[in-house]
Amino acid sequence: MAEINIPNEYRVELTPPDLSPYRTGNTGIPYIWRFESGAPGPNVMLSAIVHGNEPCGALALDWLLQQDTRPVAGSLTFAFMNIAAYEAFDPEDPNATRWIDEDFNRVWDTDVLDGDRDSVELRRAREVRPVLEDIDYLLDIHSMQHLAPPLMMSGRHARAKTLAASVGVPERVVGDAGHAAGRRMRDYGAFDDPDAPNTALLIECGQHWEASASALARESAARFLVATGTVSRDFLGAFPEPEGRQSAYTVIEAVTIKNEEFVFARPYSGGEIIAEKGTVLGHDGGEPVSTPEDGLMLVMPSKRLWRGQTAVRLARRDP
Repeated sequence: MAEINIPNEYRVELTPPDLSPYRTGNTGIPYIWRFESGAPGPNVMLSAIVHGNEPCGALALDWLLQQDTRPVAGSLTFAFMNIAAYEAFDPEDPNATRWIDEDFNRVWDTDVLDGDRDSVELRRAREVRPVLEDIDYLLDIHSMQHLAPPLMMSGRHARAKTLAASVGVPERVVGDAGHAAGRRMRDYGAFDDPDAPNTALLIECGQHWEASASALARESAARFLVATGTVSRDFLGAFPEPEGRQSAYTVIEAVTIKNEEFVFARPYSGGEIIAEKGTVLGHDGGEPVSTPEDGLMLVMPSKRLWRGQTAVRLARRDP
């Protein structure tokens, strides 16, 4: 796995919380907590720090746990994922600890989980895997490399866009099929089964270390719990109604890097609408990469421009 050696151009405004009080868990798995309501309802899960340098989700879960948030129906699971990378976080080099050995959010193919490969992230994924087996609704809380409009990533199936609309934030919802480099946790098992009701969302709350990412992580988690019937609507008392209507998009192409060098034509940050078909976005080993149609939105252009990685996703606005 390539070492992450990316200079940081953004101010670190967030202080990651101390998660040591949650180390023991109550499920037999460290840092995983589940609370039962005793009433019928879905099994709902909020997960954070799939990437160790994304503290907004940890701040949101810490906030909910400190409030003794409990389900009024079904069960509620709080899951702190890539603890090793999170504990290695250094605000002086905040890009370096996205992972320890490999990307935790690319190891969720069953063949990989059941295989012989070994890494810090795979050991943790195998450890927490049983928790995911009976989850009906998952919100996986993330953040982004660039300052860009927040996104709710809804996967391939319409049921997730419907759930995203019930959550109501952020303004942009993007359906996509993930990455060639490996399967995400939000696409694991029944979440990606077209015939199953299990539904997962992945929110990108803004730039990794901007203060507003923490605020959106808390709000989206609260709205998700209300939307799934896990807590009462009174829980939203501290949050104003969302401004504006959501707009939905679907990724039509994920640009996977084929060569040793990929260079963007300009410093894209994400959310840009590229008006004209044929606009050159960059060069992959000298080969131009262009937009295949008019009016496409750029989704999370990457700084990790290595062969096999996703350089950028291209999304069409839904009718």
